[in-house]
Amino acid sequence: MRRSGSWLLLGVTALLVACANEAVAPGPSDEAPAGAGSTSTPRATPKPTATPEPTPAPLTLADIFPPRELPPGLDPSRIRTVIATGDVIPARYTDVQIRNRGDDFLWPVAQTSAITAAADLTVINLEAPIIEGCPYHDSGFTFCGRPGIIGAFQQGGVDVVTIENNHIGNYGFGGITETKRHLDAAGLRWANRETPAIVDVRGMKFGFLAFNAVGETIDRPAMQAKIAALRPEVDVLSVAYHWGAEYVSVPTVGAGIAEDDPVEIGRLAVDAGADFVIGNHPHWVQGVELYKGKYVAYAHGNFIFDQMWSYETRVGVVGKYTFYDTQLVRVEYIPVLSIDYGQPVPMTGAEAQAVLDGMKASSEAIGLGRR
Repeated sequence: MRRSGSWLLLGVTALLVACANEAVAPGPSDEAPAGAGSTSTPRATPKPTATPEPTPAPLTLADIFPPRELPPGLDPSRIRTVIATGDVIPARYTDVQIRNRGDDFLWPVAQTSAITAAADLTVINLEAPIIEGCPYHDSGFTFCGRPGIIGAFQQGGVDVVTIENNHIGNYGFGGITETKRHLDAAGLRWANRETPAIVDVRGMKFGFLAFNAVGETIDRPAMQAKIAALRPEVDVLSVAYHWGAEYVSVPTVGAGIAEDDPVEIGRLAVDAGADFVIGNHPHWVQGVELYKGKYVAYAHGNFIFDQMWSYETRVGVVGKYTFYDTQLVRVEYIPVLSIDYGQPVPMTGAEAQAVLDGMKASSEAIGLGRR
């Protein structure tokens, strides 16, 4: 949700101006014939014509790295922004860090909340159940977070939480049910494969579904049916996926763990009616694809997580997606680097550019590999 402050993105103002009427002096053909006296037939005054409204051109990969500017003259009231992040896992050593700071649940978002809150709508993938009895754990793969982390989500302007992944069920159905209860109590919408989240942003409806392809395979007909059913209910339809192999820069199958091909699934989602696909799980930043004019972001890397053991797992991107009515017209990424096992910090300069260059190379590899 939009907070005070903004990104250095849009200096857009409406400049639609109608042409003023002009008085037209008679020309030779307007003069009266000889001998007809002084009476003449006046020339008709042209009707005023409005300046044509600018229409943003469709996005290309070249517009994303670096992002293009929007054309002047767009109506600001028709511009809406969506932010998506990498994986959010307030568990294991990230939770230990919160405890060590006197239960400072806002610590993970201290350096990024101004960024994530400066949008009309912010969505995250929550990859751990939120439960009251979450025990101290600094290792292992049974994750949980404590309810206080919901305050960090609110501080960061989060509106929608997707809860389809391979760790949300680490404490069983009871843990999932409790997670939903905490999100509901905080006014945060959640989405999974059965239940969409729909958010009205100044008269435009954004819909979200989520699917998991890690530790299971996606039921393709059921997925397509869910997307098709939501399509007429919303103006912009986003589908979030947990998919693919871990620790790779180009989306690919994770043999024995994530058997669905992310590129195939992303394109099936678009064919079924998705406008915008949000991917996560690889824990590395990956590239993007434009397919039939729709946008697929394959992985945003890590956002809040404790994987400090490699540079690549410390890196993530915050994606900002700008829509003009229902058309995606601008995309930009803010690279972030995790410090102290769970706090993302914005990157700048050559370090940030290297992340974007890697995304561009991955995007080109996706295109080359699918021709």
